[in-house]
Amino acid sequence: MAALNLRFTDDELNALRRRAEAEGRSVQSFAHDAVMAAVDEHSRLFNEAAAHALKVSEELNRRLA
Repeated sequence: MAALNLRFTDDELNALRRRAEAEGRSVQSFAHDAVMAAVDEHSRLFNEAAAHALKVSEELNRRLA
């Protein structure tokens, strides 16, 4: 499995540690899931935008075909 090094300020890292601890999780697990949630959300928003663009241009695309 690949690894990634991230840099945080002391305050950021302390906040990350506190949040992970509050959830009873390791910092690594918490950070991994947070990054993957951001990736998934970006993909979801992109797919929604693409579907919307196709829907609103449906008639124009039909006429241009």
